[in-house]
Amino acid sequence: MHFLPENIDEYAVNNSQAEPKLLQQLTLETWQKVLAPRMLSGHYQGRVLSMISKLINPKTILEIGTYTGYSALCLAEGMQQDGQLHTIDINEELHDLQRRYFDVSGFGEQIIQYTGNALEVIPSIKADFDLIFMDADKINYPNYLDLLLPNLKTGSVILSDNVLWSGKVVEAVSPYDKDTKAIIHYNTLLNTHPKLETVLLPIRDGLTISRVI
Repeated sequence: MHFLPENIDEYAVNNSQAEPKLLQQLTLETWQKVLAPRMLSGHYQGRVLSMISKLINPKTILEIGTYTGYSALCLAEGMQQDGQLHTIDINEELHDLQRRYFDVSGFGEQIIQYTGNALEVIPSIKADFDLIFMDADKINYPNYLDLLLPNLKTGSVILSDNVLWSGKVVEAVSPYDKDTKAIIHYNTLLNTHPKLETVLLPIRDGLTISRVI
């Protein structure tokens, strides 16, 4: 989903860092072999995630929603040399594809995969997260926030994807559209929570940066 005119969007991409070759290969394989390839973060957003991670230089990263591993590899680029990235996905069929790319990336030993329900997996991870990337089932975004926020230290950053939800957040919402309702509720939580300062960026389908205060 692009909210900018196509020529402006293309200009922004062309004047941003090039996509690494490994991620180009992962993009191609995802589009060839995996359902719903539009779920990839993609070149431009991937470079945004990489830049944010490099600015934060996190020791420990949590990703909720691995898909084929593209965003995990982008976030890992900014991780400390002895850091770890914990990534959770409910689809066990993608595990081997993720691992193959993780292992050739140079970050293989630092990326820990989990398969299952994130609400059940997160409490089992004994780590203090410096950076969190949320890109999973939208209906549970508020639940993930409730689970994580009480244990986050000041300065920790939460990145949330798809917060514009194809523009549905500013349209009349069907009473049956639980995902859009959850995203609207989540966006309000981020913007009004006394422990967070938040800015919503209209990058692709919307990316929110929230900092714990």
